[in-house]
Amino acid sequence: MCIVTAQNAAARLVTGARRYDHITPVLRQLHWLPVRQCVVFKIAGLVHQSLVGLAPAYLADDCRLLPDVGRRPLRSNSNDMRKLLVPRTHNKRGDRSFSAAGPRLWNNLPPGLRRPGLTLDSFRQSLKTHLFGDGSA
Repeated sequence: MCIVTAQNAAARLVTGARRYDHITPVLRQLHWLPVRQCVVFKIAGLVHQSLVGLAPAYLADDCRLLPDVGRRPLRSNSNDMRKLLVPRTHNKRGDRSFSAAGPRLWNNLPPGLRRPGLTLDSFRQSLKTHLFGDGSA
């Protein structure tokens, strides 16, 4: 059984929704993220933990901030705070690795979520709100 199907079946079981009812309103009622957004939530949380020193060293080593030294201060870069270095990969497997997917996902988050002073709880709450409001990431 597919994970998405299992999540949908569990949501229907919990709420008593019928099989042919649309699942999106049911997931929103339960405040559950769809599976793809759950993956985004988990990876972004691990990157945040890596940046604040709460993650294991093997994960933190994959999350390196871009150096601001030597970069010209442009007005277009004013919103580009706390971007991560995304390594080059040569195949799909490399694209899906944490060392590439984590920084790429982090760099696509809005600047407000990448602020340096956010605690883990406030980051998770803001990220979940962003994922519910955006519909994608």
